[in-house]
Amino acid sequence: MSELTLIIIRIGFLALLWLFIFIVLYSLRSDLFGPKLTPLQRVAVQNQRSREAPSAPAAAPRATSDAPTTVTERAGTARPASGDATRLVVTSGPRAGLEIELPSTGLSIGRSSASGLQIKDDYTSNNHAKIVRWRDQWVVQDLDSTNGTFVEGKRISQSTPVPVGTTVRIGTTSFELRR
Repeated sequence: MSELTLIIIRIGFLALLWLFIFIVLYSLRSDLFGPKLTPLQRVAVQNQRSREAPSAPAAAPRATSDAPTTVTERAGTARPASGDATRLVVTSGPRAGLEIELPSTGLSIGRSSASGLQIKDDYTSNNHAKIVRWRDQWVVQDLDSTNGTFVEGKRISQSTPVPVGTTVRIGTTSFELRR
């Protein structure tokens, strides 16, 4: 092999090595410090904190997390027929006690910081599932997640209606839709 070929191979290998190092450092940063919040998520967190601040200390304890706690879209909030679900309540897992108002556009669930309900769990995919309004009922869709989405203990493979009070499990987190 010529000297020029060896120098090009060495430079390419060195560039590949530095790329690998930067990827590892980025992964460590996000694991240690959490995901970056978008400006919209920062505003939602600040609004939620200001709403919770005046509440009495006797209120139920909320799960603490560095992720945004509740994202509420006032203009896009669902106004379903009476007797239908208007909020999602986390019943078990690291975010137990969290309540989220269901937006009319649906709610994405996953580890991604762009998710409406962010679940930091090894068994949850970045874009794990989505809850959407379809034909006057709420439906959960698994987004081809690795570990699946379970409704009343059964793994789903297609869009499945979620009536009020039905338990949905994603990873170690369970939640219900409530009025």
